[in-house]
Amino acid sequence: MATPSRSSGSSRSSGSLRPHGRRSAVGGDTTDLREAILAATAGLLADRPFGDLAVGDILIAAGVSRGSFYFYFDSKHDVLAELVRRAVARGHDAAAPWLAVPADPAAALRTGITAGAQLWRQSAPVLRAIVENWRTDPRLEALWTEQMQTFTDATVAQINADPRARQRLAGQDIPALASALTWLGERLYYLAATGTPPFDDQDTLVAILLHIWTTALYEDTSTP
Repeated sequence: MATPSRSSGSSRSSGSLRPHGRRSAVGGDTTDLREAILAATAGLLADRPFGDLAVGDILIAAGVSRGSFYFYFDSKHDVLAELVRRAVARGHDAAAPWLAVPADPAAALRTGITAGAQLWRQSAPVLRAIVENWRTDPRLEALWTEQMQTFTDATVAQINADPRARQRLAGQDIPALASALTWLGERLYYLAATGTPPFDDQDTLVAILLHIWTTALYEDTSTP
């Protein structure tokens, strides 16, 4: 999955969801409390759907007071948003080899796709939660749409920076193609994260995504 550098918006907020704590801590550094809330929420998502998760459950798992929770977050949606931003930021790093306009784009794509598959496996509870719930809350919808758009924008920029890809795609709607590749990747990574065959096999997942991306971007599929 292609993605921009971190400066392209991985830590921006969407809607009313906040990217960071909303005010300075009083009486000392309480960053550990914020991290405890995030870690507890990620852990709980491994065992239950986001829709069944209550703030009270997070308080118990994190060992924090309700006041401490609301010092940093407006809601459980706000917590999920921060977890998603962090996962996306790691996805930016995974795509870096391909975004550098490498001499061998297929090899760089393989590296990025493999790293993306590993990221989705490692962050499966959080990423499953956003994929399954982003249309249930306007704030999450704005967040996920924004994050996915950064992937699309990066793919467009990469295509425009690579003469080989531009030549293959002459006359094509590049933004539409980039968006299709981005959302296709999201769906297949999600199926892998939920253990859905055949995409639960990482080698199969990587091979399929690599074939689709290289065929779309670099291979001449026109009929003689």
